[in-house]
Amino acid sequence: MMEFIEKYILPGAVKFGNNRHLLAIRDALIGMISITMIGSFAVLFNNLGAAIPPYQKMMVWIFGDTWTTLGGDIWWGTFAFMTVFAVVGIAYKLARSYDDDGFEAMLVALASFFVLVPQVAKVTLTIADKPETGDAWGFISNTYLNSTALFTGIAVSLLATEVFVRLARVRFLIIKLPDGVPPAVARAFAKLVPGMITIFVFGLAGLLFRKATNGMYLNDWLNQVLVAPLTNAADSLPFAILLAFFIHAFWAIGLHGPNILGGITTPLFTQLGNKNIDLAAAGVDDLSKYAVMAGPYFDAFVFLGGSGATLGLLIALLAASKKRKQIVALGMPPGIFQINEPVLFGLPIVLNPIWLIPFISTPIVLTITSYLAIDIGLVHPVVTNIPWVTPPIIGGYLATGAHLSGAVMAGINLVISIAIYLPFVIMQERIDTKKIKEQTAADNNNLSV
Repeated sequence: MMEFIEKYILPGAVKFGNNRHLLAIRDALIGMISITMIGSFAVLFNNLGAAIPPYQKMMVWIFGDTWTTLGGDIWWGTFAFMTVFAVVGIAYKLARSYDDDGFEAMLVALASFFVLVPQVAKVTLTIADKPETGDAWGFISNTYLNSTALFTGIAVSLLATEVFVRLARVRFLIIKLPDGVPPAVARAFAKLVPGMITIFVFGLAGLLFRKATNGMYLNDWLNQVLVAPLTNAADSLPFAILLAFFIHAFWAIGLHGPNILGGITTPLFTQLGNKNIDLAAAGVDDLSKYAVMAGPYFDAFVFLGGSGATLGLLIALLAASKKRKQIVALGMPPGIFQINEPVLFGLPIVLNPIWLIPFISTPIVLTITSYLAIDIGLVHPVVTNIPWVTPPIIGGYLATGAHLSGAVMAGINLVISIAIYLPFVIMQERIDTKKIKEQTAADNNNLSV
């Protein structure tokens, strides 16, 4: 299998991975590792209380009822503005690939993104003890700034940077100041017209788009188009496989798959979960009447360590990798509690051709095994809601109403995930070793010359 991948898949994947736009996206997301790390730990610490009640009691006893405020503030300063950071970083990296200094490009891209964001939001105010709801100007919902809008941010950042860089190469658009003007001022004025034109173009395009779509903003339209094929989904194995694929295909290019599809999956899973809870409360023993994809189905059986079942990858790295012990040390603690941004952006998995194959295929395999096991009655259906940070195996046990079959299923899936990731870990080690030998030989040749 590894020979087949190296011979037929790897060459095309390397070419794909060297695309300047994909490199800009990947490098920008990797550069945000400190933001994603601290945000992940903040989410972890704040949500542990739901999974471990004694921990919550201890934190309340030490810090009071507001002990989650610090974690909430850190989340707000990191994940709540994830798209803003991505727009700036991608624009900078892409501009640098064109030998531009990148400073003006990232500011122009950010401005181009903001001109496409709604300026009005619904606000509820209490006046004389009566709540009044209406549109208010100057408010931006964080759904247009966090990872939900990441696809829009990436597209706008790439397009705005391309337009700006190309306009900046048009000679008659460049303003040249006398030699006595300070260099910083001269550089700013040199790209004044290209920056103004770029922002104007995106502002005009956004206005025309809203006119053509009856007031719909670009981000809302893109989300609607992406999730529209899933609107008629049902509790079936084909839908489960399709959902697992799309979630991880989005993640593969740096988009938060669960958030993008959340408008469809959350109502569906909630409805099916409530149906199962009602059946269990009524004492119904016929498991065929229960829904399979109910409530926290994915959290309990598929997202073992987070999207992609990356806890299996961390264990495989721990067993077979000598060069990635630090990423295991950083990723294992949050990974146990289903938080895997440090692995997704730190390894990285996002836009990494080698890791994308097991990252997408593993959850699909786990989805199939879990669905079939529940459908034929080997594993009890999900009948309770659990926090998404509940550790693997424990989550399967609790989600099925404290049935041992749920824990066994989650454990089997964890072993399957390790088995799938292990060959790719070994292959990556061979590739790294080969690169080191080639680099060493090249350095020795240069020294001899």
